[in-house]
Amino acid sequence: MAKGKVEIRAESCKSCGYCVKFCPKNVLAIGDKVNSKGYQYVVAANPDDCIGCASCGVVCPDAAIEVYREV
Repeated sequence: MAKGKVEIRAESCKSCGYCVKFCPKNVLAIGDKVNSKGYQYVVAANPDDCIGCASCGVVCPDAAIEVYREV
């Protein structure tokens, strides 16, 4: 199975939760920390489960997520 790596730009995240909802492997979660804009940003809670599908990056309205596939 493909392996992926997800990177979240905390300062761009507005905690809408779309990425959390649409991740098929439950990799992402709303974190406890707050960015400079006052939003609890998303974190990779289960990074080892990422398959690199990039669904999270596609649905992110703020382009705060990048996904890399390991080959």
